[in-house]
Amino acid sequence: MPRRMRGLYKQPRSSVWWCCYKSLSGKIVRRSTGKTEYDAAVTFLMNERAEVKAGNEPEEKKIIQRTFNELATEYLKWAARQRSFVSKERIINQLTAKFGDLPLRAFNTLLLEKYQTERLQRGVKHKLLKKKADGSRAVCDSQKEPKANKPATINRHIATLKHMFTKAVEWDMVEEATLKKVRKVKLLEENNRRLRYLSKEECHNLLNQCDSHVRPIVVMGLSTGMRKNEILGLTWDNVDMKHGFILLEHTKNGERREIPINATARAALKSVTRRLDVPYVFHDDETGKRYGDIKKGFSGACRRAGIKDFHFHDLRHTFASHLVMAGKDLTTVKDLLGHKTLTMTLRYSHLAPAHKAAAVEVMDDILNDAVIDHQKHVVTGGDHQAGKKNSTSYLLHTGRVDKS
Repeated sequence: MPRRMRGLYKQPRSSVWWCCYKSLSGKIVRRSTGKTEYDAAVTFLMNERAEVKAGNEPEEKKIIQRTFNELATEYLKWAARQRSFVSKERIINQLTAKFGDLPLRAFNTLLLEKYQTERLQRGVKHKLLKKKADGSRAVCDSQKEPKANKPATINRHIATLKHMFTKAVEWDMVEEATLKKVRKVKLLEENNRRLRYLSKEECHNLLNQCDSHVRPIVVMGLSTGMRKNEILGLTWDNVDMKHGFILLEHTKNGERREIPINATARAALKSVTRRLDVPYVFHDDETGKRYGDIKKGFSGACRRAGIKDFHFHDLRHTFASHLVMAGKDLTTVKDLLGHKTLTMTLRYSHLAPAHKAAAVEVMDDILNDAVIDHQKHVVTGGDHQAGKKNSTSYLLHTGRVDKS
């Protein structure tokens, strides 16, 4: 690979080349080339240096003052192509409510660290959709006091902000100096890896308390380990009842996934009325639209079943936990859950102590042979002390071998 031209570099997580060179006064100029191709960036830098050598000061692009609202508008247009657009849009809306008219040059490390502290102490009020007397719907703030955000939630906000400013520099909406200040903000330590799952009895109680439209959705969560959005967005085209599997084309990690349909899931799917004019498996009978969420129905079922501190995503944990406790290997569980690596799946490994016990029992065969040989040697009248010193069990008991 040819050596990169001196004076060209890329910003982290950016595809655009930047350049630096000395101006006529000897000052170092750093600016975006606006080019993503290396050859085009080389040409840009050589032209700038040629201008300086000819005694001309290259014209620097002046950046006008922009607000966070303007950046958010442009960023949302760009982010619409991403799979995570819905969740990212929600984050950006909250950021816009906080920083809307603030100039981009006003952002610095202190401002964002204060924002982290505020969210840790007190979150934001949730929006509710309420029906008016005329039947129309209106968005209003919840009357409940907002809960403090967890570190993981705040980190998603800061990560989004950092990427927004990276794009702002590429789009000549703000100078690189502001981006450097934003990047200095450190992410908070995350400590909210939860593992809550239901017992067999709790599963039965929960299903018995579910309303008719919620029950098949909960059954699918328990029987397949699918994520909530994967279940609610499931279409009949992706369900192969004949061969017994569900094909998920659009998943969180971007890879296709096949999930076997067991007898319980099959019965749940058959209980759903299929409409030819509606592609979704789970939909509102009145509107024909897919369910956006079933939080109210699911929370009510949990309350009636006496199940506390349980979210819909915990159905996925229940699925994985019971598979591991039944002795299924972690690689199979990983594939069913759609994890890219074993790292996430390993959180369930402590539920399978039998596998660890079986593993260490392998040493019994090795050490028992040594102990039996020693006992035979003693019975036949051999040198007792020599037998001791030559036996593995003696060495282990006296600590003369490394137990590690």
